Amino acid sequence: MTSTYQNILENTNFIVPKHWVQIKTIDMHTGGEPLRVIIDGFPKLKGNSVLEYRRDIRENYDFLRTTLMFEPRGHADMYGCILLPPNDNEADFGILFLHNEGYSTMCGHAIIAISTLAAKMNWIDLVEGENELKIDAPCGRITSYVNIKNGKVAGVKFHCVPSFVVGLDRVVNVPGLGEITYDLAYGGAFYAYVDLRKNNLNLSLTTADYRAIIQTGMDIKRTVMLDDREILHPFEEDLSFLYGTIFIDEPHNSKNHSRNVCVFAEGEVDRSPTGSGVSGRVAIEHARKNIDYKKTITIESITDSEFNCSLISEVDYGNFKAVIPQVEGTAHITGMNTFVIDPIDPMKNGFILR
Repeated sequence: MTSTYQNILENTNFIVPKHWVQIKTIDMHTGGEPLRVIIDGFPKLKGNSVLEYRRDIRENYDFLRTTLMFEPRGHADMYGCILLPPNDNEADFGILFLHNEGYSTMCGHAIIAISTLAAKMNWIDLVEGENELKIDAPCGRITSYVNIKNGKVAGVKFHCVPSFVVGLDRVVNVPGLGEITYDLAYGGAFYAYVDLRKNNLNLSLTTADYRAIIQTGMDIKRTVMLDDREILHPFEEDLSFLYGTIFIDEPHNSKNHSRNVCVFAEGEVDRSPTGSGVSGRVAIEHARKNIDYKKTITIESITDSEFNCSLISEVDYGNFKAVIPQVEGTAHITGMNTFVIDPIDPMKNGFILR
């Protein structure tokens, strides 16, 4: 055995210089969609609510978002979150969501993952059966329920914020695509829902058409943003923007209701069925009288992962008749990281190549 190789075996710990930044994360996925949970090393954010923390990180620490989401530490479709104090003592904690474009208002796959992590890390006192968590997100308070069976996490369901339909069967003329029919709805974020069964788009919601899905989704999103003036949240200006395009088609598994593929932020493709997206779907299906309180629909994703979706209640929300959707799925831990930032690294703040 050479002396060099012996040294390798005996010395596997890198001593991080004191002037380097260290940020620790736990990485997870929900239905294939990643979540990088930042647990230590991030600067303390200023504010008294999750929306105020969101403004502070956007104005002062956005370089750390790109550092952790972009290459070489992440990739164009990376997703993350930061845990924060709740808005008041009625909730357990707050959460901010990070991605390649900025900071989303709601993320169902992250709620499922972080609720799973809270149980696995013993951040909450667990009992057999349902364990309730109240989580303050930018869009409002989310209630999740961690199901414990024989001491282990069997799944998570959450009740989303009031979700509503702005308009059904709207038409927009998209350059290069022609007239596109879409539904505009909100499930913690606004989406343009494009049913391929109603539109003449040469797309299959499979990985074979991955790049075409991104391009088409972004073309539709940009056009709807310019054309539709009703992307307005009834209470919060910070929530009044179109987050993405969701394509809908027949399921690949005949027992499921439908297939969802979401293109959001700057061309990210959700590997899961999209928690906020299917919340908006529940509002749409209710408006079309296709779902009632006794029915659960299963919506699949581009990776064939599934969320079970149902209707919990109806509420008045500003000028809208909204619903409270329930979304259920599972999440898993994939690893732990300690990321370091070498101050002389010319690519320390990250980059993206797609």
